[in-house]
Amino acid sequence: MHIGADTQLGGSFKALAVTALLSVFMFPLLRTVGLRAFSMASETYVSGTHSAAFVTCPNDTVAKTLARGIVENKLAACVNIVPAITSVYEWQGKIEEDNEVLLMIKTRSSKVPALAEYVRSNHPYEVAEVISLPIDQGNPPYLKWMGGVVPE
Repeated sequence: MHIGADTQLGGSFKALAVTALLSVFMFPLLRTVGLRAFSMASETYVSGTHSAAFVTCPNDTVAKTLARGIVENKLAACVNIVPAITSVYEWQGKIEEDNEVLLMIKTRSSKVPALAEYVRSNHPYEVAEVISLPIDQGNPPYLKWMGGVVPE
């Protein structure tokens, strides 16, 4: 009987260990799925679902062409074109100063890699700026509109 009790105890420990490991590895997935389901059910916003991305352009013509292509390709819901910014930066060992145009792009966070690829493929700069920041909060109807315009 003593051997059977040890075997049963060992089996219980293994089952507990497997359950604990699965819980640890499944928690992030279950949390994400749960938050999305809760968000859809309660119409609340999950922080980081959307992002604001920024791209600088050499002029208004390039900015408008890129902005239109980004929206037409469903890579963003909206692109604001901010004229007349001055950029000071280091390039190839020298401090440069240029007049540029800034694109403020509102999109899903999941679309940022495709957005960056689109900009790299269509931008005249050798190294185009594409940076993004997650949107933590905002006007719920606006965020819902963004989600409706830009598919997953």
